[in-house]
Amino acid sequence: MSSSLTDLLAAALAARAPLIERLAAEQTDAYRLFHGTAEGAPGLTVDRYGATLLVQTFHRPLEPGHLAELQAFYAAALPGLALVWNDRSGRHSRIANALPPEHQARAEEPGEFSELGVRYRFQARHGGQDPWLFLDLRAARRRVMAEAAGKSLLNVFAYTCGVGVAAAKAGARHVVNVDFAESSLAVGKDNARLNALPIRLRFIKSDAFAALRQYAGLGQPKMVRGKHLPPFPVLEPHRFELVFLDPPRYAKSPFGVVDLIKDYAALFKPALLATAEGGTLICCNNVAQVRRDDWLEQLERSARKAGRVLREAQWIAPEADFPSIDGNPPLKVLLLRV
Repeated sequence: MSSSLTDLLAAALAARAPLIERLAAEQTDAYRLFHGTAEGAPGLTVDRYGATLLVQTFHRPLEPGHLAELQAFYAAALPGLALVWNDRSGRHSRIANALPPEHQARAEEPGEFSELGVRYRFQARHGGQDPWLFLDLRAARRRVMAEAAGKSLLNVFAYTCGVGVAAAKAGARHVVNVDFAESSLAVGKDNARLNALPIRLRFIKSDAFAALRQYAGLGQPKMVRGKHLPPFPVLEPHRFELVFLDPPRYAKSPFGVVDLIKDYAALFKPALLATAEGGTLICCNNVAQVRRDDWLEQLERSARKAGRVLREAQWIAPEADFPSIDGNPPLKVLLLRV
């Protein structure tokens, strides 16, 4: 850090003042306060989730003096917020630092926050590693809410179903959330209960490949090369007016391999075929080394092979609390009219 940490935090907060004011008017009290990669301290992030400040370190643990600086700065600048530090600089990004008992209890205390008038559950520490809502996807959730009224939505790799809940809040007529993790879907169900939703959401515990292939009309066999696949829910072919696809960087299951660098098309094709003609498919790729123009070319080739036309492509950039050094943020979100 070429400047003191306090100076960096103060500059970041000042730069966000207009955005924070606008977000407050939109009933949002969750945003990134410090994005170290672009603001002078790589590997350090500070996020506000309602009444909690979540500090995370990804390259190296905080030095005691820097932790004290963080605590002192935000106690003065944003009084009344509880600070929790999760050090994720070790193997597999797992939270490694122990907290004093009273701080641990606060970190595990259930809470909630609001984004664009939608309420979400929050715990600074829980059974997993990642926060229950990724704040850099706010721009994408905002766009989904603008698109969703009267439409059917399929939310794949739904995690805690933030996109699905936001769509229902904005007037979607039918919402299906698909994720393989029961624990994530449980948080999604809690998120749905927090909001006065006009419809009942559907939550499907399934491998994404199995669900997408069935909705796309491609079918999912129960045996492959003489081996039984794990059980999966049987789904009827269905085309949705809005499909949201947010896969992890890499994942392997008996049903297929998710690889955002080498083979995004394996997911894209069934997601495209599950999107209605005249509908909208929103795709996410969070791998920094993937150039967005190259990725779009891959999707265009895949669409041609599938016999579908991409009528329009729009990039959805993260909002101003996620600045980028070179104008090419790691998270790429692409809206496709099909």
